[in-house]
Amino acid sequence: MLNSTLLVVQDMAAAMGPEAAQNYLSLLGAGLGVGLTIIGAAIGIGMIGSSAVQGMARQPEAAGNIQTSAIILAAFIEGAALFALVITLLYKLL
Repeated sequence: MLNSTLLVVQDMAAAMGPEAAQNYLSLLGAGLGVGLTIIGAAIGIGMIGSSAVQGMARQPEAAGNIQTSAIILAAFIEGAALFALVITLLYKLL
């Protein structure tokens, strides 16, 4: 599946001029980078949420502390994801 997709991308890039091919491939790379960044952030936040709920179920008296820590960790993941998105899009623009 991936091999055939890469062959199609190569054929399309070969059919274009060098300037258009560079723009096309950089857009493709930026799109892949953005997609992988969002998937990684979603998986990380999902794991934090799952662990937080399990921790609160095991120790209900510590629910406030666990919830606060989970929110802070989710904010850190969102910040890292935003940074990765900006870098990916800046890479496309340069």
